Amino acid sequence: MSSLNRRGFLTAGVAGAAIFGLAACGGGSTPGAPTAATTAADPTTITGKTVRVWFMEGSVSEAAQAYLKSTFEEQYPGNTLAVELQPWDGIMNKIQTSLASKSESPDLVETGNTQSAAFSSVGAFADVSDLYESLGGSNLIPSFVDAGMWEGKHYSLPLYAGARGIYYRKDLLEKAGLDLPTTMDEFYDVVTKLGEANPDGTPGFSGMYLAAVDMHGAESVWFAGGGEWAVQEGDKWVGKLTAPESIAAMQRVSDLFKNGTAYALDSQASQKEFYKYFNEEKVGILVGAGNVGPRLDQRLWDEDKVGVMPLPSNTPGEVGATFAGGSNISMSQNSPNPELAKAALGVIFSDGFQQLIAEDGWVPGNTTFGDKIPGEFGKISAEVVEKSKLTPNTPQWSVADGQNLPKDYFTAIAQGRDVKEASEEYNALIEKALNS
Repeated sequence: MSSLNRRGFLTAGVAGAAIFGLAACGGGSTPGAPTAATTAADPTTITGKTVRVWFMEGSVSEAAQAYLKSTFEEQYPGNTLAVELQPWDGIMNKIQTSLASKSESPDLVETGNTQSAAFSSVGAFADVSDLYESLGGSNLIPSFVDAGMWEGKHYSLPLYAGARGIYYRKDLLEKAGLDLPTTMDEFYDVVTKLGEANPDGTPGFSGMYLAAVDMHGAESVWFAGGGEWAVQEGDKWVGKLTAPESIAAMQRVSDLFKNGTAYALDSQASQKEFYKYFNEEKVGILVGAGNVGPRLDQRLWDEDKVGVMPLPSNTPGEVGATFAGGSNISMSQNSPNPELAKAALGVIFSDGFQQLIAEDGWVPGNTTFGDKIPGEFGKISAEVVEKSKLTPNTPQWSVADGQNLPKDYFTAIAQGRDVKEASEEYNALIEKALNS
């Protein structure tokens, strides 16, 4: 795609005038073109600088943040590293504004893996292809590497992945006389029957936690049952929300919203700590990534009441597809400290930091540390990541996401909208956004 077309893309949707200004601020340079900001220097000779790293809330543990800061400052004395946590809500607009400013831009920034292409394609991120091999090369999560590439160059590298599985109360299923589900139809039956049984008589008990605002949890249930956003056919994206498989899968999600959970319209604020409902014993099943496990009440683990398994598919015995959530890490093209930023990337992809990411329950960017994921989820992580999938890998997905189309689609279903009617409407909207 030419530089002109890259900029033309930005006139639509979320990727608007702010990043358009960013693409122009380098004097018309294309992504990765040498600029004064990327002139090589020995980072050990630089002092008195502060490297700013933007991580998203809930992504990187305090222990990993502390390791990054202390290790960087020890290796590059006279400099400091500041971690600045950002909320997910509204992050696209904030990144657009900040990366466009030479005075406000952070040095390193975490973006969701589905957001990376939008910024890489307009020159917001610096080309780090020269670091690819030293930071992990072929050991880095392949699909995330692909999501961070543009026109054959590396602009974002994998920070972590978080494919979803199921956490369930073994004791409650046993009391209700329910077996583990082997298909998505059985999953629906188990969830609804568990809620009806309420074995411990807990007020307000639900079979599972499922909420429209928990996009990737609900999306994973949809994916596992055969749901699909869109596929690329030639140079065009074709929406698949109205495909029979997607309709059937979304009808199951709709039924679960109605009959399996009391949290279909849970608030964004409450969803940030959705595991609390499991700890309060108000739900018997959660869909979550590996980082959820350490947040569950240790008493439940100690009493052997918690089980972990992959989401099933429509075929007995086969693991269902779930959303491969996660993030990439990139260096801003406007980084005030490019050589120190590259040095900080070296710490992020070091053994110590990668192991801490794994200990948090994430699949680390360097997959060779995947066996460091603790607990029961570690036993299924390789399988769920292998079966997981991404949203459409195109910069235009940020247009659809920025217009809140995916979230609005699930919210409409959670509010009781007819599945076929809602699917036809949002299929047209998402198809239009992807082909804008």
